[in-house]
Amino acid sequence: MNFALILFCLLIASGAIWIADLFVFSKHRSPDAKDPWWVEYGASFFPVILIVFVLRSFIVEPFKIPSGSMIPTLQVGDFILVNKFTYGIRIPVINKKIISINQPQRGDVMVFRYPEDPSLDYIKRVVGVPGDKIEYQNKRLTINGKPVEMHRIDDYLHPERLYYSRQFVEKMNGFEYRVLNDQDAPAFIPDVAQFPHRGNCLYNNSGVICTVPEGHYFMMGDNRDNSRDSRFWGFVPEENIVGKAFFIWLNFGDLKRIGSFR
Repeated sequence: MNFALILFCLLIASGAIWIADLFVFSKHRSPDAKDPWWVEYGASFFPVILIVFVLRSFIVEPFKIPSGSMIPTLQVGDFILVNKFTYGIRIPVINKKIISINQPQRGDVMVFRYPEDPSLDYIKRVVGVPGDKIEYQNKRLTINGKPVEMHRIDDYLHPERLYYSRQFVEKMNGFEYRVLNDQDAPAFIPDVAQFPHRGNCLYNNSGVICTVPEGHYFMMGDNRDNSRDSRFWGFVPEENIVGKAFFIWLNFGDLKRIGSFR
């Protein structure tokens, strides 16, 4: 469901009713006559819808985390806020950038439209920017020939499924975050799609090596062996970017998580 399109249509419809009543219909009603129900509702909803539309389109948008691909950084059921202007101002609905502000940086947690189905929003971590050579070999991430700094910490217990994953702290672009690996999961990437710029990637038994094309980004989930990401379906084009995730504002199952994400 394209909520942005639905909200835009409601904005146009309620705005048209408000304008039509202001300049046409109200002039044909007696001063003491009650407004028709469709005018009353349309005119009263218009400013509310306008405010929501502006906030959601240009400033901040809420999302709910549907899967465990970003564990332990983000949990299933987290409600997060996404900054819509960090990477530039875009025209709502068509998502075309009109003002450029910043570019995604390695380490950012970014929401984007899934390249194989743009009606779906995905969230992953940026590990490769245009021109980068990304190597994920034997579950070790290397960028432009330099291994990403990492060290192992205590294993992570998945509370829902009651099993442990190996847990590491990676350091990228000046900040740290945790990632998970399952020791019994294979290093090779199965079921790879035939995505655009597929020739930029080399797959082997140890994983994948890719060169990120211009205008695209390489995304990975922090739950490395339980995330379908750029290793499987390719690069995220710049026009698919939605915004940068920065804050957990609610989790009904664990209120202590509120505010725990940068």
